[in-house]
Amino acid sequence: MTHALMISHLVSWLITLMLLLAVWALARQIGVLHERIKPVGALSLGKSIKAGEVAPRFTLTSLTGGTVSLGGSNAYGQSTLLFFLSETCPVCKTLLPVLKSLRQHERARLRVVLASDGDLTAHQAFIEAQRLHEFAYLLSQEVGLAYQISKLPYGVLIDSSGTVVTHGLINSREHLESLLEAQDTGYASIQAYRATLPASDDPLHKQVH
Repeated sequence: MTHALMISHLVSWLITLMLLLAVWALARQIGVLHERIKPVGALSLGKSIKAGEVAPRFTLTSLTGGTVSLGGSNAYGQSTLLFFLSETCPVCKTLLPVLKSLRQHERARLRVVLASDGDLTAHQAFIEAQRLHEFAYLLSQEVGLAYQISKLPYGVLIDSSGTVVTHGLINSREHLESLLEAQDTGYASIQAYRATLPASDDPLHKQVH
């Protein structure tokens, strides 16, 4: 009886060890796959606003002064990066230096507009703490609803004629830059890019097979 019990425990430990090794191998493969799939563009969630559609029109007061018009033709020939964020979003805060640099170096062709909703006092404190006075800053639930924003941070690129170029979740500098690259490449999202690839050239297809 004792001998059988010992064998049972030994088999149980061996199965557990095999499961741990299998989980480790799977995690390693996922890591390799992540490295091989390069960030072609920000991941679009496929919401109601599509690339090529006319952007909703708004004229709103900025928390940093003046009014901001969204949609329609831009008198200065600039595109608009509408960046949705929250004062409590850690990823949003890490991207603020990138947005400041982008605004500085691309100001001739691009204006950056920050957008959120919530408590006015909290956002005013956020603007002060993060030194966002040079950005147009909209506090409007209606704008978020118009673009069906459900996750943050999120970016929408609108060209100078008021047409949506692309949009997507922004989790890194590369994702942010990919929105601008969409105007040059013609690919509105990573899904659109992958749809043009033959199966043999798709890194995901190669990894699976």
